[in-house]
Amino acid sequence: MNIKSLLLGSAAALAVVSGAQAADAIVAAEPEPMEYVRVCDAFGTGYFYIPGTETCLQIGGWVRAQVDFGPNADSGSDNDYDMRASALVTVDAKSDTELGVLQSFIALESDISVDNDAQGFYADEAFLALGGFKAGWFYNWWDLGIAGETDGLGNQTEFVSFSYTYTAESFSIGGSVDEIQSIVTDTADIGLSGTVTATFGPASIAILGGYDFDVEEGAVRAIGSADIGPGTFYLAGIYSSDPSAYYDDAEWSVAASYAFKATDKLTVTPGIQYWDNLEDGGAYVGGDKLKYGITLDYKPVENLLARLSVQYDDVTDNPYGYFRLQRAF
Repeated sequence: MNIKSLLLGSAAALAVVSGAQAADAIVAAEPEPMEYVRVCDAFGTGYFYIPGTETCLQIGGWVRAQVDFGPNADSGSDNDYDMRASALVTVDAKSDTELGVLQSFIALESDISVDNDAQGFYADEAFLALGGFKAGWFYNWWDLGIAGETDGLGNQTEFVSFSYTYTAESFSIGGSVDEIQSIVTDTADIGLSGTVTATFGPASIAILGGYDFDVEEGAVRAIGSADIGPGTFYLAGIYSSDPSAYYDDAEWSVAASYAFKATDKLTVTPGIQYWDNLEDGGAYVGGDKLKYGITLDYKPVENLLARLSVQYDDVTDNPYGYFRLQRAF
């Protein structure tokens, strides 16, 4: 074999090897596209789609530091002040269905102070809702009050309930079956509550009733509000046939407040309430009470609230209240 034949043979062999290697070359797979979190604006701000679903999720809450002051402000001692902190975390999931908005809501709260050994989170609310139907552990209409911190317009305000609310453009009506805590035996029983609300331009009114089957007594309440001048005026009245789980402070009571918008950051709310035929030991025994006070709300920056509440009533005959800092998110 001459040199020329040897070189040609070697070149042919290299070409075959190179071709085989090229055929067996590993091609890297393209990365699969990632699904980024998308903003969901169907239910307001702060919602985003859970990846891979059509369910919108919102995570929120607040952190609060507070100092209570007044006689026996610290229930665990004789101190006239009590410093404490608390936190609330909410998880709200919503999606559109052919029957309306499907919602599940969880609120977990923790209260921290020197005298509070149990500092873990507990369920402040836990409910599901579909359209106007709502079931679970949540605040009743009795929890709603007027502006400020002077009024006391309910007794038990949170129950395990099944409720339905029909809402129109300026009108709503709702009813609820509630598991109440008996004011006599401290055991569980059943109650019914219902409400009607209406809005007329800058004014609104809400009428609420509750019936306690344990003691066979009930209470009714009306709250009205109207935009007047630089603020909103509130007026409320309650009548109770006798003490019940829904209301047991007095036979009747009236309350009023005015939320005055002093500046874009400062709201000043004076308030007053009068009780007649005060409750004592589950029965109305007479006597009255007058309470008045003022609440200052200052928002130096967005989502930060500084609140000062100072109250006085002629039964305790001493001023009391609290100072609070709260950051919402």
